[in-house]
Amino acid sequence: MKNIAKSYVIAGVGSPVVDQVAQVPNSFLETIHGEKGGMELVDEEELAILLASLPKSPISSPGGSAGNTIFALARLGLSTRFIGVVGDDVPGKYYRDAFVMRGGDSSRMLTRKTMPTAQCLSLVTPDGERTMRTHLGAAASLAIEDISSKDFSGCNHVHLEGYLLFNQELMRHILKEAKGSGCTVSIDLASFEVVHAAGQLLPELLDEYVDMVFANEEEAEAFAGTDNPETCLAELSKYADLVAIKYGAEGAVIHRGEETCRVAAVPVREVVDTTGAGDMWAAGFLFGLGNGKPLEQCGNFGSMLGAAVVQQQGTDIPEVQWNLVLEQLEG
Repeated sequence: MKNIAKSYVIAGVGSPVVDQVAQVPNSFLETIHGEKGGMELVDEEELAILLASLPKSPISSPGGSAGNTIFALARLGLSTRFIGVVGDDVPGKYYRDAFVMRGGDSSRMLTRKTMPTAQCLSLVTPDGERTMRTHLGAAASLAIEDISSKDFSGCNHVHLEGYLLFNQELMRHILKEAKGSGCTVSIDLASFEVVHAAGQLLPELLDEYVDMVFANEEEAEAFAGTDNPETCLAELSKYADLVAIKYGAEGAVIHRGEETCRVAAVPVREVVDTTGAGDMWAAGFLFGLGNGKPLEQCGNFGSMLGAAVVQQQGTDIPEVQWNLVLEQLEG
């Protein structure tokens, strides 16, 4: 691809997760606890029970919030690395190999020999909305002593998933090391449950360390305590230099400094599965920033990738579709 910022290096930090994406009727969600559209952590036994009770077999693909974003950026040609922990098992090898195949640097991925690789069961209802149940396994063992400034040496930007806020001391440590290495930092809030769980610490961390915040409508409302779009944007903008709030088919609004722009969603014939849509949107946006594009164009890139992923099951976009995306980005 032309004009790729080869010298722009982005690191992702989060949970390397193998996604198990399953199509289910709404009635299936009535048999499990938790709200539709949310994410809850489960143990290995509960995940096994859920997998066994599915009406049809799931489709596997590399996942994780930050993982989805960094995998896409690697496929787009940016220099990428991923920091996280996998198990010494078949899913772990699959995840690492998949990242390398896309051009990513897996040297910062750690392996725990006695723990399984994380898995996320994404239950997709006919409206395309996903409800997630995640067993973090080895991914949850990422610890403060695993992260140092060396991990971010040579990086321009670090992208974090909001799920790291479930371990607040670890999140603060990662942010300190990333900023201390001279990197800009973005965070995807990931889930409204994450925003509620982080409480008053989240504004503090955003204000002190974070340059860019990505949120969907529900996450922004959870942060601001209101469903008023202008107030949501204003509240997040108090703490981060750049804020992007995604509204699905209604597009997105982006604010930085004195500039506010709205970008339209790319129309699609059919929404099959929204799994990873926000992560892919972030990838498109960060790709634009890495290439020095204007804010609105960065948002348009995000819309392109978001549209590409919702038209299929799972987050592993087929090669034919990737080629179409690359043509659009060049245009």
